[in-house]
Amino acid sequence: MTACASPSPTTGHGNEAGQGHDDSEEGALGDGARTRSASPPGCVITADGSYGARLALAGDDAWFPERWTLDGPEPYAVPLPANQPEEPGTEVLPLTDGRVLIHRPAAERHLFSLLYPTGPGTGELLLGAVECLDPSTELRLLPPGPCGEWAYALAVGPSSTAVWLVAGGAFGPERVAEVAGRCSGGVWLDGAGRLLALDRESDGRTKTVVVDLERGEVTPLLQIADDSDDRLLLADPDSGLLLISSDAPSPGRDRLGWGVLGSTLPVRFPECLRVPDGHRMTPFAIQPGQILTPESCAVALRVDGARDSWVGLWRPASRQVHHLPAPEGWLTGAGLWTRDGVLHLPYATGAVGCGVARVGVPWGDEPDTCEPAHETTAHEATAHGGTARVGAALGEPAHEDARGVVSVGAGASAGAYGAPDTPGAPGTPGPSDGAGVAGLPPGAERAPVGGLAVAARPVPLQQAPLIGRVSEEVTVG
Repeated sequence: MTACASPSPTTGHGNEAGQGHDDSEEGALGDGARTRSASPPGCVITADGSYGARLALAGDDAWFPERWTLDGPEPYAVPLPANQPEEPGTEVLPLTDGRVLIHRPAAERHLFSLLYPTGPGTGELLLGAVECLDPSTELRLLPPGPCGEWAYALAVGPSSTAVWLVAGGAFGPERVAEVAGRCSGGVWLDGAGRLLALDRESDGRTKTVVVDLERGEVTPLLQIADDSDDRLLLADPDSGLLLISSDAPSPGRDRLGWGVLGSTLPVRFPECLRVPDGHRMTPFAIQPGQILTPESCAVALRVDGARDSWVGLWRPASRQVHHLPAPEGWLTGAGLWTRDGVLHLPYATGAVGCGVARVGVPWGDEPDTCEPAHETTAHEATAHGGTARVGAALGEPAHEDARGVVSVGAGASAGAYGAPDTPGAPGTPGPSDGAGVAGLPPGAERAPVGGLAVAARPVPLQQAPLIGRVSEEVTVG
């Protein structure tokens, strides 16, 4: 792969703004099947929530970029059409300075430009191109970085994956890291935009690794069992909360769980986060600013059913998922939390071209009905004949309804967790589906979370074998 830089600016004019589109995927499969993932969100939002960007539709098939301003008293949209309509596969990503990065695939070349409003038209600054000589290479934009001024893309080849800095560099697109194996996902682990988590497929299994974009180093992060597929879906640098997908507790069936960055305490797979076959539950936003209290972070979940998508609201200290209908015209999978715990969901309809629905949750109204149960620790698992060490994946595969212990990051440890989850019936949309609890026990001390903030590199998960059946955890440590 090669890069070509083209810094000359141009200005274009295009179509009038049209109605937004919903690219949610019908029939997405959930627990019990692993086929395709949920479709990309209908709108991409900067990490600080100031801007959003999407492809809007004018007429039957005329697509154009649109920038949403979200940090003012009322949201508003600015159309950014070019000289001709965009292709449906075009990607857009907002920057915190108000410009919008656009990625246009063209045969073996991937073209990148910055769009911005200028008078009655659209200004365009050409950044350059990435040339992929192998036709099987897939290139896509990564989620917006924490700093909001740089943008990265992932080029997935047959045997390796390259990370490209495509906006913010001095001389056009620049390759900053190379990872052996095919990678997917993309989650930022720190506030500086230096540590990027990727899900790497190798030898038929998928494990999460961390790429240090400053040094180009790659280190393991998520390894629950030898024969499990473990992915990092979402992370919050403030609290250290991690949302994880793994088939370790139920081999062959992906489960949604949570852990804490820098903690050696269990990854939980709450029963209330299980969904029936034919459904999929995907986290898309975590409440920021909850320093040292990951269990109180609100999490927004996109729930895809056979015919529709809706919103689930949950937090680790909860015993249930609150299922809510999505606002009409929701840009499916897009949204952000305020520090005060209000969820903002962008939407567009024929009557409202740019709107934001605001949702609050009365967490204090939830019942406290879960009974404490025995919690297996890494020490107890090791006493059954196993060993545990950093960077190793030892022992036998996890079994159905196993429980998990996570060690992610180095340096600081996270708050302790109390009772394991009490099994409940898998749910369909309703106010109190399933059950799951992870509260702080009396007298538990809180140490700083998010060990990556004080460590040069993350420490991978540790593994110890399991003997027998333990409820809802996979013991690692």
